[in-house]
Order: sequence, then C-alpha cells, then structure tokens
Amino acid sequence: MQFSEQWLRSLVDPGLDSAELAHLLTMSGLEVEETRPVGAAFSGVVVAAIISAEKHPSADRLKVCRVDAGQGELLQIVCGAPNAAAGMKVPLATIGGKLPGLEIKAAKLRGVESFGMLCSARELGISDDHGGLLELPADAPVGADVRRLLDLDDLVHTIKLTPNRSDCLSLLGVAREVAALTGAHLDRPQVEPVAPTLDTRRPIMLDAPAACPRYCGRILRGVDARAPTPAWMRQRLERSGIRSISVLVDITNYVMLELGQPLHVFDDDRLQGAIHVRFPAAGESLLLLNEQTVEPTADTLLIADEARVLALAGIMGGEESGVTLDTTNVFLESAFFAPGAIAGRARAYGFLSDASHRFERGVDFDLAGRAMERATRLILDLCGGEAGPVVEAVSEEHLPARPELRLRPARARRVLGIGITDEEMAGLLGSVHLSVRRHGEDLLVVPPSFRFDIQIEEDLIEEVARLYGYEQVPAQPPRGMLTMLDRGEARRTQWQLRRLLAARDFQEVINYAFVDEAWERDFCANADPIRLANPIAAQMNVMRTSLVPGLVANLVANRKRQLARVRVFEMGRCFERRADGEPVEGFSQPIRIAGLAAGTALPEQWGSATRGVDFFDIKGDVEALLAHPDVTYVATAHPALHPGRAAAVLIDGRRIGMLGELHPVWVDRYDLGSAPVVFELDLQTVLQTSVPAYREISRQPIVARDLALIVDQSVCVDAVLRLLRDSAPEIVRSVELFDLYQGKGVDPDKKSLAFRILMQDTHRTLEDAEVEAAVATLVRRVESELGARLRG
Repeated sequence: MQFSEQWLRSLVDPGLDSAELAHLLTMSGLEVEETRPVGAAFSGVVVAAIISAEKHPSADRLKVCRVDAGQGELLQIVCGAPNAAAGMKVPLATIGGKLPGLEIKAAKLRGVESFGMLCSARELGISDDHGGLLELPADAPVGADVRRLLDLDDLVHTIKLTPNRSDCLSLLGVAREVAALTGAHLDRPQVEPVAPTLDTRRPIMLDAPAACPRYCGRILRGVDARAPTPAWMRQRLERSGIRSISVLVDITNYVMLELGQPLHVFDDDRLQGAIHVRFPAAGESLLLLNEQTVEPTADTLLIADEARVLALAGIMGGEESGVTLDTTNVFLESAFFAPGAIAGRARAYGFLSDASHRFERGVDFDLAGRAMERATRLILDLCGGEAGPVVEAVSEEHLPARPELRLRPARARRVLGIGITDEEMAGLLGSVHLSVRRHGEDLLVVPPSFRFDIQIEEDLIEEVARLYGYEQVPAQPPRGMLTMLDRGEARRTQWQLRRLLAARDFQEVINYAFVDEAWERDFCANADPIRLANPIAAQMNVMRTSLVPGLVANLVANRKRQLARVRVFEMGRCFERRADGEPVEGFSQPIRIAGLAAGTALPEQWGSATRGVDFFDIKGDVEALLAHPDVTYVATAHPALHPGRAAAVLIDGRRIGMLGELHPVWVDRYDLGSAPVVFELDLQTVLQTSVPAYREISRQPIVARDLALIVDQSVCVDAVLRLLRDSAPEIVRSVELFDLYQGKGVDPDKKSLAFRILMQDTHRTLEDAEVEAAVATLVRRVESELGARLRG
C-alpha cells in the first residue's frame, strides 16, 4: 500500500521527520519498503499563462509562445509541445532555474530567442507523461511557485503489509498506529449522518448470510456524473497509485483509501427490483468492468437484482450496471463480506482488485454504515442531488464474534523477558483501541471490529511487544540446563542415512512435492491424484505419491547437459489418498527415501572395466541401507519398472518398498538412453536397525560341508536359504549359496544350487557323526518341502 505523507499528517502529526516516521512504522511491523518524493528536485519553476502560440517561422514542429509569468512583461518561449495553446496555464522554468540535469539559460532555437522552458510532467519528475505540457488548474495564480502549488515537497511511502494487518490498508488505519505509537492526537475524518430528503429505497435480500452478513444500500437521485473531481482528491488518489476515472468512481476509491471500506456504485436506472446477495445459478455469466466475461463458479458470491447478475461480490462490478457520465441516479453499496467467501476468487479468474485485496484479508464489519455516510456526503457536495434513506440488511448471528481474550501479565513478562507492569500493558493495548478490563490477576481484552488478527493470548503478547518497541526489548542470550537425551541403538537418524548414501557415491536432491499430472499417470498409474486448487505452475498441478518421478526428472536434466553417470537420492513426503478418498483431511503423508543410479557402475578408471549399473548394484546399496537380518526380495510388477527386473522389498514379511530397472516405455518416452535403476523405501522402517548381540567366539575348528541340491526352475533361492537356516541345528553357524549351475547333467526344467554349510561348537570339537546328522537333517527338510534332491 502506498500513500501521501501529507495526507497521513492531516490525520496525525507525530512531530517526527520523514525518515523517523518511516523507521517507526517499520519497527512496529508496518515495513516501509520505499519512500520517494512525488516530484524531482527542481527550482525556479513558476505558473505561466500562454497568451499566444504562433507557428515557428523556420520549424514545423515548434511554436513561438508569449507567456505571462507575473514578471510585468511577457516572455518569449520557443516550445515543441503539440498541446501548447493560448489560454493554458503551464509550468515555466525561468532563466537560472534548475531542472533534473539541466540549468535554464537564454537560447536561440532555429533563429528565434527563447527565455525559459515550458515543462511537461516528466521534465518535472512528476510522472512519465511527456506527450505535452503539464496543464495546471485554470485558477492557478500566475507567477506562483509550482512546487508549492502542486505540493511537490510531499513524499510517498510504500508499506509492505503482512496479510494479517488488513486494518492498515487505509490512511485511518496507519494513522491509528502512528497515534498509538507516539501519543499524537488522531484527527479522524468527520462522518456525520446524512439526513434523507427522498423516501426512495431498494429492498435488500441476504440469500447467503454467512458469506455476507451485512449489506447497506442507498439511492441518490439527480447527481451530476460529469462534475470534475477536485484537484485535492485527484492528487491524493494518484499518490496512492489509483488513477482518476470519474467523480463517482473517484469518491468510492477515496473513501476506500481513507477509511478502508471498499464501496461500489451502480446506475440505479439499470437495476430491477430487490438486490440479492447470493451464489450463482447454473449457466450465469457476467461482463466485468475490465471487459472480461466470466462464468461464476458455485462458490463465488454475487450481487444480483431480480433480472440478472450485477457484480462479483467484493471483487468487481459488472459493465452493464456500472455508472457512466450520463448517470443521474445511483445505488451506493457498502457491505461486509466474510474473508473466506472472497479469498482466492479474484485470482481464480485471473485478476486482482483493490476491493478483493481488502475483503479477503478482513474489513471492519462495523464500518459499512460510516463509509456509506462519508461517501454520500462527498457525492452530494461534489455532484449535487438528493439522498434516500440507508437500507441495511444484517444477520447478527453471522457477524464475526468478538469474545474476551484472557491475557496473563505474568506469562507475557516471562515470554517477552521485559519488566512491564500490568498497567503499562493495559495502556498499550488500550492505545490501539482494544477494550481492557481487569479480572483478578488477569486482563480480559476484547479486540475491536477492525482487528481480525487478534484471536488468542499469544496475539495479545505479540501486540504488547510491538507497542512496547522491539528495539527496547533487551538482547539477552537464553540460558537453560541442557540434558543429553537418550537415543536408542535400534534407530538411526536421517543424517546417518544421508552420510551412508553419500559414501556410496550418491548425491542428495530436493524436489518439489508438486508434480506434473502426467508423471503420476506414467510412473504410478495414478488416475486420480490429489490436485492443487491454485498451482504455482501448470506442470506442477498435483501432489506426488512417489519420489521416483522427481529423480527421473533430475536424470533428464543431467542427460541434457551431457552427464551420463548420475547417482541421486531424496528423502521427502509423498501424499496418498486414504481408503475413504477424502481430498484434504483424508490423505496420508508417508516419508520415503528413494534413489536412482544411471550410467556406469563405477567412475571411469584404468583399474576396472567399464560396465553399466544394473539391478544387483542397487540391490547392494539397498542392503547396505537397510542393515537388517531379515530382508527378502520378491519379484513384483510396478508401473514404473521393467516387468522382469523389479522386486518388492520385504522385512519380516512386510512390504516396505521396491527396486528395479525403469520400464523401457518410460526410458524411450523421456529420452533417457540407457535404463536407470531405482529404489524407493519407507523411511521410518529404514531408520530402524537391528542391535548387535554378543555371541561367544569359539576357539574350536570350523567344519565345512558343501551341499548341491537339484530343484525346479520355479523355486527361488531365497526360499531354499530360508528353509535351510530355519531347519539348521544349533551347531550350524551359517548357510550361504556359492554356486548356481544349469547345463549338462541337469534337466532343462531344473537347476543346481550349491550351498556351503559352516558348523562349529563353542566348547568342543565336532565329531563326524553329528556333522553328518546335521547335514542329513537339512537334506530331509528340503526334500520333503521343496522336492529337492542331492546332485549325484
């Protein structure tokens, strides 16, 4: 929000210079982003009246003007402005005057002497308009200083408001803050009720009272819409960043800037019947004042009459009901719209408005009547006419509640670390118009109707700190007794996992949780992802259910930059619908860890042959990451993975993720060249690890036996290993596969698996009989349950 400092000082003059005022506002939470003068630094510029403007004898585009600058004699000025004409009053830079980067001297232009320079707005640094001379008011006194005439010693402040401080989106709101911070007198705009002189009224129906609990309307007849906007109002509007349009529109904008209440004015002759505040019916459309035609969505609040839609409530009026220069009868609207009913609606239609900017943050719900009276008085004073009575429709039960909030002064002192008394707290809160009363040891506070940001005790504590002055809060380092927290050995930290993967040559990436809907469809077979209501980009319109698509996108970006070997991983949240399919409260947010490896298995070097990364390389990385004794891998199908090179990862029989080579279809579609290998695991499970248990080290010799078994091709090695380990007698220390044979001597539908069995006792040497008995036990078990047989 930007505003004129002179306008602010007309409401409150704190006795501070401009720099001190800007610093005060910034330190109170209203950050002054920019302070700039309204005009450039110049001198010697006065009001001059053009008496005559004749064509230059030697130049088609120049004029020779004779002007009266109040010096007793007419001055001859050569001017090239196309709008220079007799009767105009314009700025004249006299001999010796100074403009930005220029000192005025007498000169000859194409043989004609010129004793000064007639100026455009850009030459004075007022605006970028240089299409012609700056035309001054007809009643401007000749010879007057232009700086003083146009108040060019004013400054414009731009404040960067946080969304919670909607009460400061007006000059009155900023003035209230300055008055509270400095103790200066606040001179509020005088708002007196306008007595009606007509008995004309239009009924108002609140068909959606929760969205619009208060709506005021008033008919004014016989107004002159062609009346000029006074210079003082036009100047204040322009310095607030709003261009002057017409006197009726300018008045509504002026009241919005002054008091903070957006208003709208309709052409009453174009309205039919009662005014309805409602939601749209099917098939309705509206041509807006910005010449955009919209079809309101079901959650867009509308202003309508008995015949058609008139406006998007709290956002923008319609072209067909708007005022023109021929309007004589108007219907003035002043309402309170609930912030939730306006928030985001204007952006959904692709534009913003000053009204929606205020309503979606919260407008004083008691202000509508006062703003109506203020605007009515200005219309009558500037446009003439007669006013009817104010018609107000209100739903008290839907107006924002103002409950008492409990402030515990002792807690506030403890939180802030300052020695402020209860009375000082009450005084500070009272200075910003909060109602305060004592109740025992506590203060009961009721926020005013214009403060939507004060809802809990912490808000009150923050308000005390802000008004007390952040600069006055002593900077004391915190002190406390620190205790080392226990951390169980069975759980690792995320940083341990990061270091482990980094040691295995992976690099961490952080991707957006917002992804392209096509990624969800391709890599996750997800036809109904969680969609964003307001995506930051068209290709980031849904929430991810997997980390793999983001890693593939990282690979694509690196491949485009000729980086063949890529090893990346990510930890992050995914977003999945629950079984009930609820869109917001019903989705879960599992945290996962995923990795991708592409290119060569090792960096190029002389010591080993170059080969591409494969399934078993990543399987080794996953095993190192899990560090769990009971991990199994089962062939699986996944939409992102190669049909024959994908496995589900299970711990204790529970699926925790998957790994495999990317599907050839996606390798081709995303131009990846060679297929990368990926994994994705549940992070909480990966963080858990087994605690090493002590086992006595035996001094006895180890006995080894090799066992070659013939099994069906369909039998998994993992199934054989699990059965052997589960059946092993106590003396068996380990069972490991060391060979797989398929060929001569083995049937085509069979395979030979060779296992090495190590046996040892901790106290004695094993005898041959018990070794052979242990091997026989294992053979019998696999023969009976898997149909295996010893290879001859």
